[in-house]
Amino acid sequence: MTQEAHVTQGPLTTEAGAPVADNQNSETAGVGGPVLVQDQLLLEKLAHFNRERIPERIVHARGAGAYGTFTVTADVTQYTRAKFLSEVGKQTETFLRFSTVAGNLGAADAVRDPRGWALKFYTEEGNYDLVGNNTPVFFIKDAIKFPDFIHTQKRDPYTGSQEADNVWDFWGLSPEATHQVTWLFGDRGIPASYRHMNGYGSHTFQWNNEAGEVFWVKYHFKTDQGIKNLTAGEAELLAGKDPDSHQRDLRESIERGEFPSWTVQVQIMPAADAANYRFNPFDLTKVWPHEDYPPIEIGKLELNRNPENIFAEVEQSIFSPAHFVPGIGPSPDKMLQGRLFAYGDAHRYRVGINADHLPVNRPHATEARTHARDGFLYDGRHKGAKNYEPNSFGGPHQTDRPLWASSAVTGGTGNHAAAVHAEDDDFVQAGNLYRLMSEDEKGRLVDNLAGFIAKVSRDDIAERAIGNFRRADGDFGKRLDTAVQALRG
Repeated sequence: MTQEAHVTQGPLTTEAGAPVADNQNSETAGVGGPVLVQDQLLLEKLAHFNRERIPERIVHARGAGAYGTFTVTADVTQYTRAKFLSEVGKQTETFLRFSTVAGNLGAADAVRDPRGWALKFYTEEGNYDLVGNNTPVFFIKDAIKFPDFIHTQKRDPYTGSQEADNVWDFWGLSPEATHQVTWLFGDRGIPASYRHMNGYGSHTFQWNNEAGEVFWVKYHFKTDQGIKNLTAGEAELLAGKDPDSHQRDLRESIERGEFPSWTVQVQIMPAADAANYRFNPFDLTKVWPHEDYPPIEIGKLELNRNPENIFAEVEQSIFSPAHFVPGIGPSPDKMLQGRLFAYGDAHRYRVGINADHLPVNRPHATEARTHARDGFLYDGRHKGAKNYEPNSFGGPHQTDRPLWASSAVTGGTGNHAAAVHAEDDDFVQAGNLYRLMSEDEKGRLVDNLAGFIAKVSRDDIAERAIGNFRRADGDFGKRLDTAVQALRG
């Protein structure tokens, strides 16, 4: 069933509520004369129209979203004290925003690109945001490289187009990207819809229980609709025929009552395991193999309500990995550490300092109590309450209990590379992924990569890019080299 339109009865008014006498003709100095500056309805309408768009997200600009429900299906209280996970059967309202990464707001949905997975839990202890992707890994492991990486994916400052030279120059010089690039150019690189893909928290996060014990966790959301993907040819046709394909599919499936759902799993690592684990457990370019830490089912996520206004609820929705609740916290993952700042800062610039006051962003199951005041679009919600702490007027006060457990640190400050564990390198997991593929999957992966690398103008950039895949697996590199040479003549 489609959402009924909200219809307001009565006369048309200005933004200030005054009735509008004529909405068809602007006020002029006589018939055919110039328009008068005193026509405030005209000026109000044009000024509002000029400001209808806010700056689009630098990344993840193209998105769609829906509300839903998370239901706990297993007891995890031995691992975390988060109240929304405190008992089997407990339900929490959610809002999930899907997106592509590199495309502009008006780009097509059916493209080869990771998909953002930004999930807001409206818990009784405040909003918890889990901001990941549809991939369990990422291209880089340190946030200091993120602006450079995204610049290679966006339009070149001279040509105004995405350039293969920029993409492969960066990836070739950043061998840590080899695992994610292998994933992206494989069969799951272009999901058929948002409903037919998995989601991941991607990063490692901390859980801590009532006893103060610490665990490291990774989140997995496994689609109950089944994995469905598009080939490069299918995606090219769909992107041209229906640029809104993914958004339309999500909206219409919910309208039909076919509510998409995901089975929620976590991998759990006791904190003591981290130091000697064979891979750096906080490296975003690595996974934890399931044979080491098997995924445990903990819940079910269902999307069952569409937004009523895309701008208000999808475009102005904000998510931050820094939005934690008691029992959940960050890890030393250097990409996550950078995102703890960057996401909130982006939204303060893009939507405004009071973006958290908007209905889609504010807590739904509790009340935000802060001493922050004023700023753009402040709504006066605090009335005459004091705006400082401590105070003796009954204002909000600190709890003296941190949301997450502290982590021990040693050594001097400096620009340190991440710790290297026993089996860490930039290629081992990319090679493992390649060797898991069938021959048909390997063929499509090589074709997809070769088609893009062949567009590179310089031989050294192409050779360096191929060399990274050769280091992941000899057969992989050899087949890719042959395919690229055939395309480049």
